[in-house]
Amino acid sequence: MAFTAPPPGKRRSALLLAAATLALAPAPALAQRLSPALWGNRDPANRDPDAEQRAATPPRAGDTLDFGADQLIYDESRQLVIASGRVELTRDAYRLSADRVEYQRSSDGTPGEVVAIGNVSITDPAGNQAMGDRITLTDTLRDGAIANMLLVLNDGGRLGARTATRAGTSYSLDRAAYSPCAVIDNIGCPQTPVWKIKAVKIVYDESRHRISYRNASLEMFGVPVLYFPRLSHPDGDAPRAAGVLVPAIELQRQLGLGVSAPIHFAPGSDFDATLTPWLYTATNPALAFQARKLLKDGPIQVDGMFTVSRRFDLAADGFTELDRGERFRAYVGIKGRLQHSPHWRSVFSVRLTTDDTFNRRYGLGFDDTLRSSYALERITDESWLSVAAWYFQGLRATDRAGESPLLLPLIDYDWRPDWDIGGGRLRFGANSTLLTRASGQDMFRALGWARWDRSLTTSLGHRVTLSGLARGDLYDVRDSTLATLPEYAGRDGWRGRGFGLAAIDIAWPFAGPALGGEQMISPRLQLVAAPRVANLGFPNEDARAFELDDNSLFDLNRTPGLDRIESGSRVTWGGEYMLDRPGWQIRAEIGQSLRLDGDGGEFAAGTGYQGRVSDVVGRATLKIGRLVELTQRFRLDKNSFAVRRNEIDLTIGGRRTYVSAAYIRLNRNVTLEDLEDRQELRVAGRVAFARYWTLFGNAIIDLTTKADNPQTTGNGFDPIRHRIGVEYEDECFRVGFGWRRDYVGDRDFRPGNNFQISVAFKTIGR
Repeated sequence: MAFTAPPPGKRRSALLLAAATLALAPAPALAQRLSPALWGNRDPANRDPDAEQRAATPPRAGDTLDFGADQLIYDESRQLVIASGRVELTRDAYRLSADRVEYQRSSDGTPGEVVAIGNVSITDPAGNQAMGDRITLTDTLRDGAIANMLLVLNDGGRLGARTATRAGTSYSLDRAAYSPCAVIDNIGCPQTPVWKIKAVKIVYDESRHRISYRNASLEMFGVPVLYFPRLSHPDGDAPRAAGVLVPAIELQRQLGLGVSAPIHFAPGSDFDATLTPWLYTATNPALAFQARKLLKDGPIQVDGMFTVSRRFDLAADGFTELDRGERFRAYVGIKGRLQHSPHWRSVFSVRLTTDDTFNRRYGLGFDDTLRSSYALERITDESWLSVAAWYFQGLRATDRAGESPLLLPLIDYDWRPDWDIGGGRLRFGANSTLLTRASGQDMFRALGWARWDRSLTTSLGHRVTLSGLARGDLYDVRDSTLATLPEYAGRDGWRGRGFGLAAIDIAWPFAGPALGGEQMISPRLQLVAAPRVANLGFPNEDARAFELDDNSLFDLNRTPGLDRIESGSRVTWGGEYMLDRPGWQIRAEIGQSLRLDGDGGEFAAGTGYQGRVSDVVGRATLKIGRLVELTQRFRLDKNSFAVRRNEIDLTIGGRRTYVSAAYIRLNRNVTLEDLEDRQELRVAGRVAFARYWTLFGNAIIDLTTKADNPQTTGNGFDPIRHRIGVEYEDECFRVGFGWRRDYVGDRDFRPGNNFQISVAFKTIGR
């Protein structure tokens, strides 16, 4: 007897409950019509119009074999079911679709047979989709043979074979090939995949997430380049997988030709490690490593590199080079974040190296200081507590190991109770620091403060903020004569100070239409009433690189850190302007201060603080759509209006194609540490072209002249470092070529060229 489907658009599903009740393993599924001839076409022309609707309807678990078709014929005498026309067959979470399906029931208890013909697609529990011209399966839909098969994996990889069999969770393919690359270009024409792996036999084990090859060859653009008797790699669903990763190649003046051979280990789902041996032609081999562990409280990562190689240092005169011979040299980094409870956590980062130039020599970074820290933190809705330790390792030739500070402990507390006091909010804080050096000034500091703020808006639109601050400090200084610079030294012994202020900050914004857009003009005035407080005799460990700028102009204490206090009463004025028009925006800020008592003599000249009247500081920003942003920050001398600080940042472009430039000029006539005058230009760019290609580069140029800084050794245009490269990346392959040149050397880190080649076959070698 036959069942014929109703007219199109009102398709009837036939459910054979009594005739097809069998046991089956569960799995999710999704079916899509796709011919193997369309391998690589992301939007095949013959895709099933009902595929999305079927995919949105999850298969039902159970032990029934369900048919859905335009036409269904059931021959009871032969126990044969024939379905045709958009056929769907579902059992538990397996789903099969085809032009025609023949289901032969078994009467002796053995599994029945399902034969699917024409545009066959079957989706397994892992979501992998097998397609072929003809598929013969048991009625569990799990085991069987497939002719002219294409298997599409979740990660985009594809396996194709003339014949294949499936048993349980394993596919076995004969005369097969694997590739995630497209074989159809963007206009629908056939193309040779960028790369593929051909093999006499390929076995894909879903349970192990592993693809294995026998007698395999790697082809690039159809040309065999490598032969592998045996090869295996994980599929895209493998959380971790062990194996050899893709090598990297470097050519550097000091190290020679370097080749890496990374090996990845994954003993568990919560731990993996990578060992990367480096072989060099001009020096001894090195071993890099990285290990990651997911603990119950959070992740930890350890990475580093070590070798035994020749090391050079400078003698005490700063010029003579000393050969230290073969030495053990290494770098190690440890970082992690552990959440012990809803409120308590540990955050730590350790970076240490055996000598100053190791990281630069082996391409690990260009930092001149390595910072290591650990913090135990408690965070609630109202408070934050941190008990921390910090250590600094200086890597400059002028740094002396005994002067590197150790902070242990460094305690910070911030409490913001939900109290309404006089219409405002209270905030309390405390800090305790013990700073020690092997050879240098030591310091103990303890302080506490309380702050009250209230914000309100008047009937005329004034935005008013009232503030009050009280603070008390206690210091103990030892060995102040050993301080690095006399300007930063304290006075031995115990010393205390108290400080309080009251402030009112008034802004009066005016907004309205202008120039085809909306503009806002907001004058601002701040009055701070405070007594004179001494800074002399107190050490300066955390407020050294300070100067007045637009970000700190209206702060109650405008110096960074806690060791310096800007005391005395003052009035600060300024304004903000904003214009918003369709497609572009302008924002600008400017301001200046007047001291009502004192002259700021406790601060270094050239910082913008000294004198009754401060320098003028400001910032201006222009944005044009999403493609152009130009920002300038400046500080003008209060007397001559000479530019003491000028910073310009420019970005043009989007994510794939852009150019950026950053220029800074410091003209402050300051020679203190971290405040020396200089000019510098940084540029970077990236240009995408020809769909898959990208050209990129960056450079740092020292523009400092003798007129800017008499201590400089430059001539006004000295490149520091540049990098240029080109990269090709499509959906399955990435290759990059880069050239970096360093112009500034340091002991055994020599100026010179560095060439790099990176290759990545996506979905393998991860």
